[in-house]
Amino acid sequence: MAMRCSSCDSGERPFVFVNMAMTADGKIATANRQVSSFSSRRDRDLLMDLRTRADAIMAGARTVDLNPVMLGPGAAKYRRRRLRRGLAEYNLRVVVSGSGTLNPRAAIFRAKFSPLIVLVSGAAPETRLRRLRRLAQEVKVCGGPALDFAAALRWLRRTWGVQRLLCEGGGELNEALFRAGLVDELHLTICPKIFGGKKAPTIVDGLGAGTLAKAAPLRLKSARRVGPELFLVYRVRRPEPAPRRLGPAARANRRAGSSK
Repeated sequence: MAMRCSSCDSGERPFVFVNMAMTADGKIATANRQVSSFSSRRDRDLLMDLRTRADAIMAGARTVDLNPVMLGPGAAKYRRRRLRRGLAEYNLRVVVSGSGTLNPRAAIFRAKFSPLIVLVSGAAPETRLRRLRRLAQEVKVCGGPALDFAAALRWLRRTWGVQRLLCEGGGELNEALFRAGLVDELHLTICPKIFGGKKAPTIVDGLGAGTLAKAAPLRLKSARRVGPELFLVYRVRRPEPAPRRLGPAARANRRAGSSK
């Protein structure tokens, strides 16, 4: 069934953390996208451990189309870790496909171990929605021409109980989340390789910040060097709330109080 976000404008959203591995020049794949797995076994173990901390795992359509990903919890040891942390043995899976162009032959549709949600925008034609409904447990339409991520995340929290959402890219999905101010934490592995290529994808692609003021500010939470790789964790700094403007009566009271 396809549902629309008619009441997705109130309530809390999940805690969103992004996990990515990149080369020293910021690439997540080669320009031809033939190489997208290049980190160490330790980094892959970290990815699986982070999955044990999330109610849902999310990825973009291109990531799912080009890679044989299932977005699942992995081996039994990781599923046991989820259970010890009070989570369901198998996580919810979320795929973002704004226009509904997700490949119906993608490997993720062959895995039936947990519900699969597809998020699309109002621009997705009905023919594509019908095809996706046959493959996923739920197709959620949020927004108009562009997908409304804030509404979609609140819906995931309210309808599916998602409190922690792990996003695994790709770059365009990451950028949309950062631009909407929805990312809370970034886990970043820097690998000792250079891919180059101006068309090679990075951890954050999409529209990008047009000015320095619009850049997402980060605070380094932790940094570890293990072998030739760096494992970094950043918290996204929220802008300070603007001071509340006082009305004439309040300003008069303040002046009167300061003169006593």
